[in-house]
Amino acid sequence: MSRRSLAGEFLNTPNAITLTRIAMIPVFLWFTWHESRVDSFVAAIVYAVTGATDFVDGWVARKKGLVTVIGKFLDPLADKLVVMAALVMLVHLGRVQAWVVIVIMAREFIVTGLRTIAMSEGVVIAAGREGKHKTAFQLAGISFLLLHYTYPIDAFAFSFDLDANRVGTWLLYLSLFFSVTSAWSYFAAFVRAVYGPAEAHAPGPGAREGPDAPAPRDLGRGAGT
Repeated sequence: MSRRSLAGEFLNTPNAITLTRIAMIPVFLWFTWHESRVDSFVAAIVYAVTGATDFVDGWVARKKGLVTVIGKFLDPLADKLVVMAALVMLVHLGRVQAWVVIVIMAREFIVTGLRTIAMSEGVVIAAGREGKHKTAFQLAGISFLLLHYTYPIDAFAFSFDLDANRVGTWLLYLSLFFSVTSAWSYFAAFVRAVYGPAEAHAPGPGAREGPDAPAPRDLGRGAGT
């Protein structure tokens, strides 16, 4: 069996993409801090691209067979660092209420804790549809909040003023709704998996034990939380 190389895992393509996402955090924070229309526009674009490439590293890892231990750690860490860094800065600038960030952070801690306990019990609980909606609305909401200013939109048949801050606030509230509902769904799945009927966990007549036993149960498919 070949030994893993930490340097090799860090330098493979998927993990390099993940590390680039983390490195972009101070970039969009710097532009956000200056609060001009141009800087806010740049901050929103950098954040949107950083958030939208979330699926790229995972897709590349699976496509090229480069799933690594360090990648499993870095990918969700990068997601949370990008979101939390943006939200903390937005609270500081008065664009987001602190309680919203507290709820979002609490949800992440709870789901991460449940996922860790479930894995220790040999159960893998995948993200549900609500979690994917949460991620999408969160990305859009924070992008608009970083954009911040009102922009005149002049289309072919109509024109209006786009209040980016208001749009971002409502999108973030939508993501907050899905954050709470997805956390509840995850908790319910955790209870069913870990504390369900004993027969659901008992090995069948032909079940194997030891090194040839089946892998832990996977209760769903999909990435992200």
